[in-house]
Amino acid sequence: MPVELFRRNGHLCLMFSDLSGPGEEAVQANQFLIVDDDTGAIIDPGGNLAYHELYLGMTRYFPPSRLSAILASHADPDIIASLDRWMTATPAKVYISRLWERFAPHFCKPGKTEGRIVGLPDEGARLQVGQSPLWALPAHFLHAEGNFHFWHPEAGILFSGDLGVSLGVDPRTAVRSLAEQLPHMVPFHRRYMASGKILRLWARMVKPLPIRMIVPQHGAPLEGPAVNEFIEWVQDLECGIDRMSQADYALPV
Repeated sequence: MPVELFRRNGHLCLMFSDLSGPGEEAVQANQFLIVDDDTGAIIDPGGNLAYHELYLGMTRYFPPSRLSAILASHADPDIIASLDRWMTATPAKVYISRLWERFAPHFCKPGKTEGRIVGLPDEGARLQVGQSPLWALPAHFLHAEGNFHFWHPEAGILFSGDLGVSLGVDPRTAVRSLAEQLPHMVPFHRRYMASGKILRLWARMVKPLPIRMIVPQHGAPLEGPAVNEFIEWVQDLECGIDRMSQADYALPV
């Protein structure tokens, strides 16, 4: 069953968190459905492991024939490897960084994506799902070169892709205190985030937003006090190239 992140006046945000199959063969991943009355969008629909159950789960809340958008934070397999099947099953367009718009068709049979991929500019964009605004916020190098987070003003939710990830936790239980979550977050962020400079730029951008919840693509949502605690934590984090030295670039023995 999906986790209901928000519901009000015809607006619905759902998180599917258990569709990647049993065991540890594949990393746990979250997929998101946004509905505004008779229009819907999926954020980071995932790979083929998730497709069947996500499609069936979506039909309980929304007809796939009215899906208007597939939003991809970046182009990793756990984000859009199922794209070929979504191109067949729905009329949706795909919104992805313009850096990846010519790479995304490699997930599909020839011709399936023709006229259906919208390349987002580096500066982001203000999109619509039905009557609801949905902003694509620049999140480049967190962790992909062309990367976006999606801000839903009506719900107060920031869908943050690989930023805010926690591994080995229950994704269905929201976190309100960052301290208890840090052991599940630190190794991932130190390796997958490009640099502290990028995190500081991101933190300055999102601080003015009235964020109720930060929801990453892996692991548990952050809500309440954990939201600001996370923003304060990441803006001072040493990560990525900050931690590299010549020892990391040595010939193997």
